[in-house]
Amino acid sequence: MLTKVQKWGNSQGLRVTKALLAEARMNVGDEVKVSVQKGRIVVEPVTRVRGRYDLKALVSKMPNGYQTEELDWGSPVGKEVW
Repeated sequence: MLTKVQKWGNSQGLRVTKALLAEARMNVGDEVKVSVQKGRIVVEPVTRVRGRYDLKALVSKMPNGYQTEELDWGSPVGKEVW
């Protein structure tokens, strides 16, 4: 695909086709990592596990010695089976 760098306000950007996004397995609104490697601009999709949160990062914020506790949510309201 051949395209041009275009100016939008104070920014510059590239337009890409739906077919190119589909081939890269990307969608409008996806987060991407942009880098320069050997004089080339590389755009890569950001892969995240289960949405925007990284489990390892979240667990690392837990205090040392953290203990879980069981909570009582009351009696069943619908067709729950306990």
